[in-house]
Amino acid sequence: MSINLNLVSGPRRDILYYLKQHGPATVADLSSHLQMTGEAVRQHLLQLTQDRYIQRQSERTPAAGAGRPSLNYSLTMEGEQLFPKSYDRLTVELIDTIIAQLGEDSLKQVLSSMTESRVQQWEFRLRELCLNERVAALKDIYMENDSFIEIEQNGEEILLIERNCPFANVAMKRPALCSVTVNVLTRLLGLRVVRKETFQNGDGRCVFSILSNQPIDTESYSFLLEK
Repeated sequence: MSINLNLVSGPRRDILYYLKQHGPATVADLSSHLQMTGEAVRQHLLQLTQDRYIQRQSERTPAAGAGRPSLNYSLTMEGEQLFPKSYDRLTVELIDTIIAQLGEDSLKQVLSSMTESRVQQWEFRLRELCLNERVAALKDIYMENDSFIEIEQNGEEILLIERNCPFANVAMKRPALCSVTVNVLTRLLGLRVVRKETFQNGDGRCVFSILSNQPIDTESYSFLLEK
């Protein structure tokens, strides 16, 4: 789960900013530029390393000769994600450009290909499982051990309730993206799946209704685009 950079303590935030602006740095570099003692810098680096926001690498320079290599600290991918990104805006622009330049059918083909990729990724994990076991496994469809998805049984339907959409910013503007999840669930479960509640409608969650009494033929099934 992402964290706001402003929630990182002041000195550690200063270290992260320095590494972002200047690249890999040694304890001496950080101590000099941030006006902290070497020991204080090391303590903060230790915590940032444990949080997986930075990494350390050994580097032997000509000046070091045969002596001990210097240790450089740099941002990890997790550390990079602390800084503002415009992925959501870029994704919306990409969707709009596909529709404008190639048409809605082309967007449907792209989302259908994404669906197929996810189906292939999940199929082998669901083999030999009964329906309830497959639904339970698909709680992890967005992220492993997703604590924001729960399952409820309601007569002939099984409800997969999602309280934290990782694509919410894009999905709110371009709900067609949600077609991927609906179609993936349909294909993997072999049952009709519909969204009964949506973030787009102000429900504060998405509820996927899995209709256990409405099987579908996965061989002849065609991708359905939500709008």
